[in-house]
Parts: sequence; structure tokens; C-alpha cells
Amino acid sequence: MAGRGGLLMLENFIGGKFLPCSSYLDSYDPSTGEVYCHVPNSGKEEVEAAVEAARAAFPGWSSRSPQERSQVLQRLADLLEQSLEELAQAESKDQGERGKTITLARTMDIPRAVHNFRFFASSILHHTSECTQMDHLGCLHYTVRAPVGIAALISPWNLPLYLLTWKIAPAIAAGNTVIAKPSELTSVTAWMMCRLLEKAGVPPGVVNIVFGTGPRVGEALVSHPEVPLISFTGSQPTAERITQLSAPHCKKLSLELGGKNPAVIFEDANLAECIPTTVRSSFANQGEICLCTSRIFVQRSIYSEFLKRFVEAARMWKVGIPSDPSADMGALISKAHLEKVRSYIKKARMEGAQILCGEGVDKLNLPPRNQAGYFMLPTVITDVKDESCCMKEEIFGPVTCVVPFDSEEEVIQRANNVKYGLAATVWSGNVGRVHRVAKKLQSGLVWTNCWLIRELNLPFGGMKSSGVGREGAKDSYEFFTEVKTITVKH
Repeated sequence: MAGRGGLLMLENFIGGKFLPCSSYLDSYDPSTGEVYCHVPNSGKEEVEAAVEAARAAFPGWSSRSPQERSQVLQRLADLLEQSLEELAQAESKDQGERGKTITLARTMDIPRAVHNFRFFASSILHHTSECTQMDHLGCLHYTVRAPVGIAALISPWNLPLYLLTWKIAPAIAAGNTVIAKPSELTSVTAWMMCRLLEKAGVPPGVVNIVFGTGPRVGEALVSHPEVPLISFTGSQPTAERITQLSAPHCKKLSLELGGKNPAVIFEDANLAECIPTTVRSSFANQGEICLCTSRIFVQRSIYSEFLKRFVEAARMWKVGIPSDPSADMGALISKAHLEKVRSYIKKARMEGAQILCGEGVDKLNLPPRNQAGYFMLPTVITDVKDESCCMKEEIFGPVTCVVPFDSEEEVIQRANNVKYGLAATVWSGNVGRVHRVAKKLQSGLVWTNCWLIRELNLPFGGMKSSGVGREGAKDSYEFFTEVKTITVKH
């Protein structure tokens, strides 16, 4: 709906209805620095209303068969697909995805959101239960799974609809009702999806969206005694707070957190494939993907050649306004985040590191209207020590560090020497080495000679401070259900 100054004013979606809020937040366009829309500044009252709606909808929805729920998810996927261009335009304008390029929104974000519903609509039909016999006691044991209840789903700003649907789809497929809190920075496509729910056949109260901030909406949601499970994607400090608030209620938690992902490039790597892929893995979506590469270890014998070609390729990575189909990178999410990312460049210089391209080295050319936008060039740092904050902390921007290594054993130790363990890439033509190194890296996902090729049936998640739990066909089903063992004596 239109709001102040003709700008879009979003409304919460609770119990199948759009409901206004008493106060609103300004949401800014990162490509211009101007206010883009108004987002509800919800709180406990709105969360309580959503819990009431989800509670009322749970008996009916959970009693439907997997086949019936699957059909609803398929219809929703169809409707999203029919709206792909409209959603892609909104996602490109809204990431703060107003910073996301239209090309990425069209080819990755929205198609993946559609696929999330199709995938879980199918997978819910193919789960099996366990059964075992104890003939000597005349007993048969078997398991059944049932939905848990109301699921709190908290998604981040970097891949708004992509990650929100990655949570909603398995939760409602399993028979739960949900209360979702998208990031207040990127709320528009979630609001647009709500307009399709009734047409898809989603009953009122099955999916509720409450917009607002973490301290107001998030805390009220995760601490609510009638919300037994929480799926969260975001930062480690927020995950720690969620854990504290949910602990008194012994809630089920799935926490997908950050990463400091290494790429390990051996001397026998195919650089013709490795370099463009590693540029993409470092700078895609402005480096604002938890799976992006931020530490590149290159075997010393090819270090100079790799560095020269990598910097050349990084300089070819076009930064432009999100609506430009030829742009590889748009704007970062916010002014505060841009300053945070820039602060790491300043720290690197103070530590004696070299900035080979990007921030402070190359000129950023933008149209006059976008001069105040939150843009930054792909930045490559070298001559940086492993103990540097640039090698230890998640920057979450278009910044990567390139350092040399000598031996396999050395690079494994260095790659593992951070608190995170989400993803890694290994580049080598030696199959034995690929398997050996992948096994020893402390990462939940390891890509070899590729990046970001996903099989949704398999587990997704990280080790160490990168999270708790896994997501995927089987893992999501087990998280969003409770298992019960039944024994029958005959």
C-alpha cells in the first residue's frame, strides 16, 4: 500500500490478513542512500497476535496429509514463478537488495525461491519411518513423526526470499504453522509473497509474517513459550542471544551462522577455471553471502601468476547500479555496513598489508544519482598475516585476502585456524589430494574445482562457530518434526 510521500508502506500478514502497525521504520535504497519504503516496527503485541493465529491454524493444517500439503506448496511455487520478473525487480530494489543486481535476482534468488517450494513439496512425499522386531519378546517397534507446532523463522537480509522460503517450505510441508521475521532491511518480497498465499490455498494463520527489528520482534518471538522451535540464519552474536532467550523453554534450534571461508589452490589447479570461479566466489552479491571466499591460499610456485591474473579479473568485475544487466556487483546493504567493511581495509593498511585493487586504489565510476550509494569495488589484500583481523573475522563484503603456502599439511592447518567452519573450496587436478584435503578441512561444505553447486537432498550447515544443526531434505524434515517410538506387543 502507498504510505507517506507516496512510498510503499508494508503491513504485517497475520491470520491471512494484512494488518497496519502503529509505527514504522524507514528502509533505505543502498544504491542512492534515499528512503525506499516504510516497514512495520512491530513488537510484542503483533507477535502475540501471530502466535494466536498460528495456534488456531495448527490443528487443521497438521491433520492434512502430506499429499494435500504438497499440492498447496506446488501451487505456491507456480504463482511465484508466474511473478518471477516482478519479484526479481523488487528483490533488486529491496536488498537493501536494492543493491542486488537485477541479473542475480532473476537468475538465482527468485528461481531458487520457487525451487525451494517445489523441492520440499516433493521430498515430503518420500520420507520413511523405522521399524524393528523383537520376535523373542513378541514385540514390534516402529517410529512416527509429527509436526512440532509453531515455528519461528528468522531470515537475513542478503538473500531475502531465497532464504526465507528455504525455511518456510520445509516447515509447512511437515505440517507446522510459522511466524516469520524477515530482515527489516529487506522486507518487500516477503510482503509480496503473502499476497499469493490465499490464492495458493494456504489457510489463514499457517504462514504469518511479522516485520520489525530483532530486539522488538525477534526477542518476543524466540522467548515466547508457545513457540517450540526456532530456525535462524544470521550472525553469531544474535545466535548467542537467541540461545539465551530460548534456553528456559528447551526449544529446538537450527542456527546457520557466518563463515571465513578458505579457497585452497594447489599448483596443479586449472587456473583458467579457478580464477573466474574464485572471483565469483569472492565477490558475488557484493561478497554478502555466508559462503563467499574471503581467504585464498595459493601454492607458492604459482602464487605470482595467480595473483596477477586474479587482480586483473577482479578489476574486470563491473560495479554498477542494480538495474544494469551488465553489472556484476551492486551496492552494499547499508551505510553502516559499508563503513564496517571499509574499516577492515584501513586496519589492513595499518598492519602493513598491500591493497592491490579496489578500495582506495581504483576509481569507482557511478551515475550522479548514485554517488551517495553504498558501493565499493572488489578489493584484494595481500602481504597479510594469518593473525590479522582480515584473516580471522567475517567481513561480509567484497574483500578477499590472498596469501601463499608451501605444503599440504601447512595449508590445512592454516585454513582451519579460525573459529568458523562453514565452507571451503579446493582446487587441484590430483583426485587423491582432493579427497584427502576435503576430509581434513573443518568445514560443513567443501567444493572441489567448483563453487556453489548445491544438492538440496544433502546436509547444509557449518562446524564450530558457523552454526548448530543442518538443513536439507532429511535434516529439515527431522528438525521440523518430533519422532515417537511406538511398541506393540502381540
